[in-house]
Amino acid sequence: MKLLRYGPKGQEKPGLLDAAGTIRDLSSLVPDINGDTLSPGVLAKLASVDPASLPAVTGNPRLGAAVIGMKNLICIGLNYADHAAETGSALPKEPIVFIKSLGALNGPFDDIIIPKNSVKTDWECELAIVIGTTARYVTEEQALDHVAGYAVGNDVSEREWQQERGPTWDKGKGFETFGPLGPYVVTKDEVPDPQNLKMWTDVDGVRQQDGSTKTMIFGVKTLVSYVSQCITLFPGDVIFTGTPPGVGLGKKPTPWFLKAGQQVKVGIEGLGEQVSNTVAYQG
Repeated sequence: MKLLRYGPKGQEKPGLLDAAGTIRDLSSLVPDINGDTLSPGVLAKLASVDPASLPAVTGNPRLGAAVIGMKNLICIGLNYADHAAETGSALPKEPIVFIKSLGALNGPFDDIIIPKNSVKTDWECELAIVIGTTARYVTEEQALDHVAGYAVGNDVSEREWQQERGPTWDKGKGFETFGPLGPYVVTKDEVPDPQNLKMWTDVDGVRQQDGSTKTMIFGVKTLVSYVSQCITLFPGDVIFTGTPPGVGLGKKPTPWFLKAGQQVKVGIEGLGEQVSNTVAYQG
């Protein structure tokens, strides 16, 4: 299934994308796409419903962040061997874990706001793991039992705040609109191998990232297990799993970054695409 949230910001309703690409309203079955909805029992109930029996949503509504109500939005740094190489970084011996502010969550087609005085706003196409059941000290063998599905994430990053303003990465990752998520959550039964998915980013129509989850240093099973040792993962929580090469920071011979008036398209095989326009901060 492809689960989504549609409607004006703050008034989103739960929906399902059927095989023909029509949004079907799920409001009669669940209140939203959140941790409760992503439990195995509720997902099984939704899967048993004929999409044609649900109301079709007309027009082209805005899509909100694909999941809401999470307790944790966790990110993994330098998790692709080829991305680590482009930044001149040593391969990490353990996953680099940091937290992205929940205030960064953004719809997959909403604008990305370039922060005030920023000259180093960057893109990062990432596979997002969506948790379905509480994961606490789980083994790698148990890890996928706790996964509800996957989504496209863009871990937008302000590199000056990330790298030049002190030792913690969180500051460069948590700006408003820096976490586009979606367009939908694809349940794990439709993603047989999360370690073999093509990924891409286009800026103004030019391919910048062209990678694959094959080059992850720490795979989905390892990440869910590892994070669960130090942070309890709750239903609806999301893990951004790192990015392949091709970010602005890694461009040779001169890094370059986003400015207002550009378009960023981020996609992952089988999980859809998100398209964001960049705008200047107004305030």
